[in-house]
Amino acid sequence: MERSLRLGRLATFAYFVLNGFLMGMWIVHIPEIEHRAGISHAVLGWLLLLLGAGAFAGMQLVGPLTDRFGARTVVPLSAALCSAGVVLPGWAANAWSLGAALLALGLGNGCLDVSMNAHAIQVERGYQRPVMSAFHAAFSIGGVLAALAGARMLSWGWSPVANLGTVALLGLVIAVVAAPALLGTRSVDAPGTPDAPDGPAAAAKGLRRTKTPRRIWGLATLALMIMLCEGVANDWSTLHLRNVLGAPAATAALAYGAFSTAMTVGRLLTDRVAARFGSVAVLRYGASAAALGLTAAALSSSIPLTLIGWTLFGAGLSGCVPQLFSAAGHADPDAAGTHVSRVAGLGYVGMLAGPAIIGPLTQVMPLHLTFFLPVAFCAVAAATAGVLRPRNAAPTRPETRAGTTDSGQRPAHMAPRETTPDTHSVERSHEH
Repeated sequence: MERSLRLGRLATFAYFVLNGFLMGMWIVHIPEIEHRAGISHAVLGWLLLLLGAGAFAGMQLVGPLTDRFGARTVVPLSAALCSAGVVLPGWAANAWSLGAALLALGLGNGCLDVSMNAHAIQVERGYQRPVMSAFHAAFSIGGVLAALAGARMLSWGWSPVANLGTVALLGLVIAVVAAPALLGTRSVDAPGTPDAPDGPAAAAKGLRRTKTPRRIWGLATLALMIMLCEGVANDWSTLHLRNVLGAPAATAALAYGAFSTAMTVGRLLTDRVAARFGSVAVLRYGASAAALGLTAAALSSSIPLTLIGWTLFGAGLSGCVPQLFSAAGHADPDAAGTHVSRVAGLGYVGMLAGPAIIGPLTQVMPLHLTFFLPVAFCAVAAATAGVLRPRNAAPTRPETRAGTTDSGQRPAHMAPRETTPDTHSVERSHEH
């Protein structure tokens, strides 16, 4: 089992890197695709909404399918769909064809996003310790690889169709090669826990689940807030330094670079922090640090201090979303895909809403003052971090030995499992 679990973890890393790489390659080629389609920046902005709509639809579609057929089946198919979709924008010759291409690419991206996160939940359950944040860091690494590879391919003078077609073939190969290492539903149960249902019985059970618990919607709402904050950094950090502080273009670009680097490094480290202090502490103190960092960036007139603020903002946010995904997936293993799709879907809406909200606000106040909206969202996330703790989790007395949190509660991955037939109630008794 240990070998299959390690292979499953490596396969999950591969799909996360692939997802980041595919979407990064599309981003790198946006200028060439825009020119080929003969559209303006404004038209492109509207068409990008179709990319978001396709992703949201894919997330909601694939969640129940993952619960019904298993991540081992759905993840490779989603990866193949996303890989095939990435070449479509390269063929677009006008706004209509580009819109259809982006809708298809978004659908594939949404399907892969939710299904690979659902499989990451299985891996985390098998390891019995936090591993989710590292997977999200792998997505960021995929984006970095795309920037490097895309720049090299563009320097060769290849057309977008040739570049993205090569990327699509590579993605299809990875989707097929990594598939056999993915975990089946029976391979992640802890010792002493009865086998999880598989096949038609599991499918029938998944179909009977229709109502999403309130706690999942609470997690989804927090995901919307946190990912809106990420979207603000993606879209406005560079403009903040350039337009508000008058920094040179090269210096202004460092704002997003500092934020994204802090996000990646933070996600590589968050799993260890969550294992020691628990997911509630990661969200509470991470969101608090993010609020402090963005406040400093908004109020500062010093470029170095502003860069430090954006760095702290990225570091604070880095571990928040993975904790929300993890908590949603562990709330009920039989509905992990559906629950993750709810959290990821609303989170994606938040990511898209960032520019849509901040832009109009700049008509009535300076850009740096609009940042206090995401600051407020970070404060709400910090204040409500307890939603990560299941309501029926029994309180424990403070302990000082290694492996306990400062509140005396063991992280879920370290809590001992009971060998009772009712595995779902046992699973929900742990803190995630």
